[in-house]
Amino acid sequence: MSNDFKALLQQAHQQGDYGQLLQRIPYAKLIGIHCSRRGDELLFCLPANQDNIGNPLLPAIHGGVIAGFMELAAALHLLVLTGSPGVPKVIDFSVDYLRAGQYRDTYAQCQLCRQGRRVANVAITAWQSSAAEPIATARAHFKIEETLPGT
Repeated sequence: MSNDFKALLQQAHQQGDYGQLLQRIPYAKLIGIHCSRRGDELLFCLPANQDNIGNPLLPAIHGGVIAGFMELAAALHLLVLTGSPGVPKVIDFSVDYLRAGQYRDTYAQCQLCRQGRRVANVAITAWQSSAAEPIATARAHFKIEETLPGT
């Protein structure tokens, strides 16, 4: 991770504003992800965007956009909360679609389930109207870089 990116991450932590960090990630910028911090929790938001529609008849968000949003949310969750020295690399990602993602804002929260020395497991839930009615759930495994002494 470059010193510039580390400084940007540190600044985002201090201000609780991850907008500048997300603008440096091309896919996050493309689909329009926002992130806010509430205590120790991060809440990710995928705003309603016509470009993210997969089925214009419903209209519904494209399943790939939902999965990409959830995977990126999990990677950012790890990056922000674990102090990983580098962006985590996905090993495995599995998503379960529970209902159609309607054309409205979509939210996601992540839970770090297990973190070993090199692998972290994250559970992700995405919803629209209510967290009690998720539109999708996912599990992700990431390879994380170990913090080296003196870094």
